[in-house]
Amino acid sequence: MNDREREIRQRLKDDFQHYAAKCLKIRTKAGTIVPFALNRVQLYIHQLLAEQIERIGRVRAILLKGRQQGCSTYVEGRYYWITTHRFGWRTFILTHEDPATQNLFEMANRYHENCPRLVRPSTGISNAKELLFDKLDSGYKIGTAKTKGTGRSATIQCFHGSEVAWWPNADSHAGGIMQAIPDEPGTEVILESTANGLGNFFHRSWQDAESGKSEYLPIFIPWYWQQEYRRAVPFDFMLEPDDQEYMDAYGLDLEQMAWRRAKIVELKDPLLFKQEYPATAAEAFQVTGEETFIKPGCILRARKYTVTDPSGPVVVGFDPDAAGKDGASTIYRKGRCAFNLQRYHKHDAMAHVGTAKVILESKDPYVDMMFIDASADGVISRLWEMGYKKRVRAIHFGGAALNEKYKNKRNEIWGLMDDWLNDELPVSIPDDDNLHADLMGPRFKYDSNHNKVLESKESMRNRNVRSPNDADALALTFSEPVRQKTELELAQERLAEQNQEDYDPLRAMGYR
Repeated sequence: MNDREREIRQRLKDDFQHYAAKCLKIRTKAGTIVPFALNRVQLYIHQLLAEQIERIGRVRAILLKGRQQGCSTYVEGRYYWITTHRFGWRTFILTHEDPATQNLFEMANRYHENCPRLVRPSTGISNAKELLFDKLDSGYKIGTAKTKGTGRSATIQCFHGSEVAWWPNADSHAGGIMQAIPDEPGTEVILESTANGLGNFFHRSWQDAESGKSEYLPIFIPWYWQQEYRRAVPFDFMLEPDDQEYMDAYGLDLEQMAWRRAKIVELKDPLLFKQEYPATAAEAFQVTGEETFIKPGCILRARKYTVTDPSGPVVVGFDPDAAGKDGASTIYRKGRCAFNLQRYHKHDAMAHVGTAKVILESKDPYVDMMFIDASADGVISRLWEMGYKKRVRAIHFGGAALNEKYKNKRNEIWGLMDDWLNDELPVSIPDDDNLHADLMGPRFKYDSNHNKVLESKESMRNRNVRSPNDADALALTFSEPVRQKTELELAQERLAEQNQEDYDPLRAMGYR
């Protein structure tokens, strides 16, 4: 090769977006074969994966998507590019059913057959289940998730799990084939799927990724990013109030809303539309017929609204990880505005004390009160010893409510949070999918007086729904009424806390 050819080959090897446009062909929805130019969704995924490789040296990603958004097309193109540029590389594709497996393998074959001779590798084996490149000792294999143990004994460097939420033996495959992928630089695992209800392997994996408990990168793709998901607006088309709210929340136009309405009519179920064509990650996991304690509409409004000049005392809800199994969360609230949501993982009690101390010592904003789940008694006791007893309250979730209509304290603070979210005066919360999912996690039932009873955490665990740490932290901010302190009271409180923190009992006894 001359220098120019060497430069061209190097760019094709290093730049997937350039390689895709020059070397890969895809079949469009209209049935034509065209060069693979990455669309908005594919560019978004590509950028996030590049950033993850920069951080940890490998790809571990989980994609939550709507239908036919090009995610599988991107993954298969990416893996063909990788597999044909490395020696001894094995790629495995696993889907939920035989037709889907064959479709993806045909896609890989199409890439290979249409690849320019300059960069197309020599083929050793090519059949219905395997495509091997003999001179590279690299290649593809495929499998279907309905068969337990598929790929268990293999060594794999790239794994594409497609429609994982629909795998019939998902947990078996997680303990088998997915353990065949070494944690080595350059290896990749991409799991992608539309949602299929709550509690399955994909939903649990998404929750762990979204909350930061696993190394997997959660990537959500909203339906309205697809340019083709729009249609001409009928002359008699009118928006209902809920439609207008939805349109405003996501910045949609009338052609997109017309497409949405037609698709809902086709599916015959608005909740099924949300599952198949979600606008948020939390929305994707809704299941027809299930009633959540807090309805999605008020959550969406609060996510998209901004309170510009909140007033009132600043309170912080802190839900620590007392048992060491779940993460921890803190969130601030000032009147109608909740803000500064933070999450913490694998922190012990003293780390939680340090977190609380930093918050309580801050002057911008000054925190009038911090409410902490009483199960973290060691954290609370230490903060009281440090002089923060006037500004730290222990809240017993199972304790008595101030209002007798609520079953317990946790039920009460969630009820007050629900009232706050549904108030006529709009409120704002962080625009955060994880918080949204937590707020929609618990279900409810009615007691004999027709009061809503919040689902217990134990019941949620039995459904394989994570502990709603973010939402519990926000609910804690409604534990008790808090009066905003005067400047004199603030000065006196700070002085008392400082004196308490500086107090040394050993020095007072003459030992220092």
